[in-house]
Amino acid sequence: MAYAGLRPGEALGLRWGDVREQTLLVQRSIAPGAEDDTKTSSHRTVRLLAPLRTDLVSWSLAAGRPGREALVFPSQSGAAWSLAAYQSWRRRSFDAARTGARAPNTTPYTLRHSFASLLLHEGRSVVYAARQMGHDARLTLSTYGHVIDELEDQPRVSAEEAIRQTRAALDVPSQSPAAEAGGNDAPTPETRFLALAGVPVRWS
Repeated sequence: MAYAGLRPGEALGLRWGDVREQTLLVQRSIAPGAEDDTKTSSHRTVRLLAPLRTDLVSWSLAAGRPGREALVFPSQSGAAWSLAAYQSWRRRSFDAARTGARAPNTTPYTLRHSFASLLLHEGRSVVYAARQMGHDARLTLSTYGHVIDELEDQPRVSAEEAIRQTRAALDVPSQSPAAEAGGNDAPTPETRFLALAGVPVRWS
């Protein structure tokens, strides 16, 4: 969500066959428990940033190299998340990580705004950002106009470099497949989501 601008339902609906070499294909959404089309009923390809590609490779290895039709983020049973499971995750895991990060207003949905900021920070046009986010250009301009104004005189930084700088500043450890598989020093997925979005999270 933070590195590709996916809505929560789009992330839950992502299948391994949608993960391509340079892009993610966003063509479905899961309102917990039921698969549906995307919010706007339009499909899109999203640029696959190098750090996210590395994370997905590690996650695939940890998950046992699932097939193309398998969900990237399945429930414990391997199926789509139910509404009850999603609400439980929000309450027990995400909200706890959010509290620990002192980011009370962060939601799973708002993580996707980080992706828009990354694109605008590297100098991408509003039209480009809108297409990546699955927005109308006018909506993107009205939503992120303040970001555009703030970055007007700032040096351009590539999205990949901005991510590397953020991770270095947060002392985010490199993610080996063993760590992704649940080593003792591995951060929880929820904590990593917040770190990916630039929220100052630390773990021991």
